[in-house]
Amino acid sequence: MITAETLEALKSALGPKGWCTDPDELAPYTRDWRGRWQGETPILLKPATTAETAESVRICAAAGISITPQGGNTGLVGGSLPQGEVLLSTARMKQVRDVDTANDSLTLEAGCILETIQTVAADNDRLFPLSLGSQGSATIGGLISTNAGGVHVLRYGMMRDLVLGLEAVLPDGRIWKGLRGLRKDNSGYDLKQLFIGAEGTLGIVTAATLKLFPRPSEITAAFAGIPSPSAAVELLGIAKAASGGTLSALEIIPRNALDLVLKHIPGSRDPLAAAHPWYVLLEIGAGRLGEGRAAMEAALETGFEKGIVEDAVIAGNEAQALALWQLREPIAEAEKAHGKAAKHDVSIPVSKIAAFIEEGTAIVERMAGGAEVIAFGHVGDGNVHFNVMRKTEGAGEDFVASILPVTEAIYGLVQTYGGSIAAEHGVGTLKSGDLAHHRPLEVELMKSIKSALDPDGIMNPRVLIPRG
Repeated sequence: MITAETLEALKSALGPKGWCTDPDELAPYTRDWRGRWQGETPILLKPATTAETAESVRICAAAGISITPQGGNTGLVGGSLPQGEVLLSTARMKQVRDVDTANDSLTLEAGCILETIQTVAADNDRLFPLSLGSQGSATIGGLISTNAGGVHVLRYGMMRDLVLGLEAVLPDGRIWKGLRGLRKDNSGYDLKQLFIGAEGTLGIVTAATLKLFPRPSEITAAFAGIPSPSAAVELLGIAKAASGGTLSALEIIPRNALDLVLKHIPGSRDPLAAAHPWYVLLEIGAGRLGEGRAAMEAALETGFEKGIVEDAVIAGNEAQALALWQLREPIAEAEKAHGKAAKHDVSIPVSKIAAFIEEGTAIVERMAGGAEVIAFGHVGDGNVHFNVMRKTEGAGEDFVASILPVTEAIYGLVQTYGGSIAAEHGVGTLKSGDLAHHRPLEVELMKSIKSALDPDGIMNPRVLIPRG
């Protein structure tokens, strides 16, 4: 329980703009995007600088008060919602500290929104390649803390691969200044990697130095109808070869997901004349004009010859490419409009994706009558969003609860295929028990690291590593 003395110390440290206890203002910070969880906090802290963040943490640590860090509150696994803890938002920390085009790096604070980062990079004739559906509100601190993925992992890697250096406030209030723009630094443990994907359990990321890349001269997108997931995997290999390694995305979309988008997302339309059981969205970024389109045409032509592409359209300009992506990006929003779903963000070796989808669908059909599978995602990196929904609209939390045995069976299947039950959304509170069940030794090792850096357990308790 936080004392009045501690509350006053926090308010004094941050000033009138740096804290809030008004229930109306707190509401957006204590409710998740999916509407599954409601949190509560005695106070919202809104530090504007790293020094203010450090002082806030120092005060809480001295009083034994737990802290839940939060970025843009776009998480999907309950990792940034407080349940009585002090809530600390980095949203006010939005300074771009440095753009170094010679080093292809960008240093900025944790509250910077992803879309803003992409724009800053583009304004300097560079590319920051992370791209995902919540990029208009997701912040870089949260993206780092959850090791976010997105649609371009195939070419550029996860968030973990895009970070050169970090600044973080430790659980005792000390500031670790690791903002190094180095690609080679063989000086012992790579400490920044401890904080990437740690979901705020080891400290609070306050700033980062990120990798930038040359902007492609041409980005070519295509949308193709295919007969099966195995066709998508085969087309992936063909497109990789045709593009010479410049294939940046290959997304798979089932017909039922496309139907939801067409129904619930205004302005969307089917770009192909006939319906197909499955679709892929491909993107190639080339260094020279004409190369990307030529590579795309070659890949699709080979696909037609092999019978794995049934129809396709290539975007002729940026507007058409964006329209194609608008059939993929809002799938989660369209699912939300349909009703609650049991969502499984899993990764499988690419070669086994088709078999996993087939076997997983059979499990759902056997165990959950009246439910259907919507399996979509990033074929290039093996990330499948294997979601189970009721066929009729309006499902609530009772449906999700009824599917728990199915979830256990799906996660068991993931282990059989050598996969992961947490691909890009993180673990949060939603999957912490499942992680401990499936990877007990790894969780034991994580507990040891947590104990070393946060011996009093004040940083994001309940998240990632279950207590006990």
